[in-house]
Amino acid sequence: MRTVNAIAAPSATEPLVRTTIDRRDLGPRDVLIEIRYAGICHSDIHTVRGEWGQVPYPLTVGHEIVGRVAEVGAEVDRFEVGARVGVGCMVNSCRKCGNCQAGQEQYCENGNIGTYASTDLDGTVTQGGYSTHIVVDQDFVLRVPESLPYEKVAPLLCAGITTYSPLAHWKAGPGKKVAVVGMGGLGHMAVKIAAAMGAEVTVLSQTLGKKDDGLRFGAEHYYATKDPATFEALKNTFDLIINTVSAPIDMAAYLRLLRLDGTLVSVGAPPEPLPVPVFALFGNRRSFAGSSIGGIAETQEMLDFCAERGISPEVELITADAVNEAYERVLSSDVRYRFVIDIDSLRS
Repeated sequence: MRTVNAIAAPSATEPLVRTTIDRRDLGPRDVLIEIRYAGICHSDIHTVRGEWGQVPYPLTVGHEIVGRVAEVGAEVDRFEVGARVGVGCMVNSCRKCGNCQAGQEQYCENGNIGTYASTDLDGTVTQGGYSTHIVVDQDFVLRVPESLPYEKVAPLLCAGITTYSPLAHWKAGPGKKVAVVGMGGLGHMAVKIAAAMGAEVTVLSQTLGKKDDGLRFGAEHYYATKDPATFEALKNTFDLIINTVSAPIDMAAYLRLLRLDGTLVSVGAPPEPLPVPVFALFGNRRSFAGSSIGGIAETQEMLDFCAERGISPEVELITADAVNEAYERVLSSDVRYRFVIDIDSLRS
């Protein structure tokens, strides 16, 4: 074991605090990563506040991780010391089920091992990226292209792949009309990626407050969902709607925006159930679907896609001591568009 500096949640109600955590010794296929940047995801907040179920406190969260390889195990053949790498939302899976064999480890039939709050193969609780170092099996490490701005890469490991995967699966591209619900950390990435794929992109946000940003990121249209006229004007319009918000929405109203064989995909995860009105699905043979992150190969594909097209998240860099304030600002939608922790501030 090695002891490293970290930030942890002591309970669901207490502020996060500086602490230390233990990382396992390097196994033959393990990579020790010196973390440089860690993104703050809304999932981190849901988790530490116990909104998604029981949590093994104290817990270090963070599943948007970027750093450099500091050491490798004897059998590691994919990475070398000094390589720029990333880790996303999972650090292992069973490798044996049909989904894992198909390169869809995120849907591991036995449950993938999350980067934090999961039980690892050795029986320990996984601890995430709000820390100075992490040890990960090489098969769950991503290579980060040098052309991507180092301090902006981390959110791609969750927000980027969470939106890229459904856009790729439902074939967003030329001739397709795609709507993005919400213009937050996930939503702004969905806009950038869908536009880069060649789709005609519309943003559906509560107000027009971020319209200039949406259009700058590649959207062609921007509507306020607080205006009832929006839902009347856009009926039967979209091939694909990506819902990125982590709050309840009027499912019937949004489903009616889909054209024939259109699909509404939820990637945001509100704590409350989303009721799906069946009769809204019957019209236009509409579909409602969910999508998780992506497999390792698809996540690497996403990183390469973003590098080739110059896509990166909009971030605000913060120090380790500003995490609790950042959480409150995320909850009040006061960030454009993703907080990233400079982990160097955690080393002393």
